Amino acid sequence: MAGKLTVFLTLLLCWSAPALAGEVRIFAAASLNNAMKEISSQYRQKHPGVDFVENYAGSGTLARQVDAGAPADLFVSANPRWIEYLRERGLLAPETIGVLTHNALVFVARKETAVSSLAETAHLQRIAIGSPNSVPAGEYARQALETAGLYENLAAAGALVFAKDVRQALMYADRGEVDGAFVYRTDALLAPHATIRFVVPKALYPQVTYPMALTALGAKNPEAQAFFVYLKGDEAMAVLEKHGFKVN
Repeated sequence: MAGKLTVFLTLLLCWSAPALAGEVRIFAAASLNNAMKEISSQYRQKHPGVDFVENYAGSGTLARQVDAGAPADLFVSANPRWIEYLRERGLLAPETIGVLTHNALVFVARKETAVSSLAETAHLQRIAIGSPNSVPAGEYARQALETAGLYENLAAAGALVFAKDVRQALMYADRGEVDGAFVYRTDALLAPHATIRFVVPKALYPQVTYPMALTALGAKNPEAQAFFVYLKGDEAMAVLEKHGFKVN
């Protein structure tokens, strides 16, 4: 019991601690992991006094962490829902809310899975998607399947395997633990074994949008403000484009 209490108090102190001088705390959707790490590394080379504390997970998971008191300076979601969730709670600087980039939903599978269209997924036994309640990629996938009239039957058959984030869904497909997975195009490009079998028709789900904002804490952090401006510049956009994201 004493050990658990010590761990809890340690976490509480970490969550309530203010940012150190020169520190920027990023909470970003799991699908941004590689691109954002490259951008922050690139920024650090020009600003060696800046340190980044980076947290990547499902957007809903991150939003709930911020709501629970986890200190963050910058929040980037994979859909507008979780930006709105934090805005309604007064945890964002509303004047900073904007769109960082866009993505597309695809279906990936290993070569042994014969599928080339959304309709053909109706015959698969195990399909990985992010948990729709906290993972935007899973929410987009559910919307596409519902629009196509497939979701209810797949769910009733127990064919849907829910992942904690889009990277876990990709991992399941890449390892062959499921027949395939709905993931973002940018994630699919990272898989060593699974390949894109089809692009989900855009008419079936909302555009994949990555809104971002400074938190109320971040709006008071000069380093976070400077990095936020950098994220909207040409150098950061070039990195996002290199990783397969769509930039305006």
